[in-house]
Amino acid sequence: MENSLFPVQTGHETVQVCMDPATGLRAIIAVHDTRLGPALGGVRMWNYATEEEAQVDVLRLARGMTYKAAAAGLNLGGGKAVIIGDSRREKSDALLRRFGQFVELLGGCYITAEDVGIGTRDISIIGETTSHVAGLAGQSGDPSPFTAYGTFLSIKAGLKRATGSEELSGRKVMVQGTGHVGLALVRLLRKEGAVVFAHDVRDDSLRDAVVAGARLATAAEVYSRPVDVYAPCALGATLNPETIPLLRCKVVAGAANNQLLDEDRDGLALQKRDIVYVPDFVANAGGIINISVEREGGYDRNRALQLTENIRHNVNRVFEIADAEGLLPHQAAMRLAEIRLNRGPHALAMPVHGTTVV
Repeated sequence: MENSLFPVQTGHETVQVCMDPATGLRAIIAVHDTRLGPALGGVRMWNYATEEEAQVDVLRLARGMTYKAAAAGLNLGGGKAVIIGDSRREKSDALLRRFGQFVELLGGCYITAEDVGIGTRDISIIGETTSHVAGLAGQSGDPSPFTAYGTFLSIKAGLKRATGSEELSGRKVMVQGTGHVGLALVRLLRKEGAVVFAHDVRDDSLRDAVVAGARLATAAEVYSRPVDVYAPCALGATLNPETIPLLRCKVVAGAANNQLLDEDRDGLALQKRDIVYVPDFVANAGGIINISVEREGGYDRNRALQLTENIRHNVNRVFEIADAEGLLPHQAAMRLAEIRLNRGPHALAMPVHGTTVV
């Protein structure tokens, strides 16, 4: 077993590499910022091609969690973990328990929860070896319905900005990635009469989306099909110089993290094409909002839903800041978050050019 803590030149507070040959565990835990509270972020199990790819992903994800919690007005910091491996073939209870022991070594500065490849049962197993877990069954549980709901509200806000109406009936939406969050989003969109196209690399996930009322889309159609909204709900970096020129949509709003490969370059490219971009860490904050309610001491689902409703208002505030300051939407969202980070955990409301930001 190897356990190493080392500083990195990326603004992160701690990066822990976790290796245990006995269970096959290869993982990385990154803590980005704890000024507002302990770092909370899910653990993702993914079959990364290289360890370098996993490290880049976890560092970006941890940073995104910092901004997500801050922009949502939560007293939580940003962190993330990745386990390298195929979750369908290599995941075991022993591996999860061993991962929990590494989380415990951090003494509470990082709280783990579920993410891609990790479910509620897995979090319970991890919780056998660490108390620093969230999203347990019987408490806040699976965060994906809340992530999907916040994304759904963000799509409506994006449409309002782009077209003057948030009406979804008859609108065409391309959902890329129909795992737990994407599938829940498909159902919400179909309930309001949207025409939904869906693509996923996993056949079973795609079948579930079709049962929910989505129409199949090929990989080639994901970016080029004419739709009102492109909703990336899989892995990040799908908005880049190769894909942005192909887009034929009015709005980009999805649940995936780190959607822009290069934030400034690709955010500007979207703006030049008159595509409204809803910043990912504002749109997909429903899951962490749900978990934050669990940490208040006694989980209340109705309260979690009410707080998730604030995402629509936060998206509108981002657009207001962008207009007032001449910023791209993602820059405005980062400013919203950074102001609160600098003011500290007791600053729940902050005026930004006449706008109250929570």
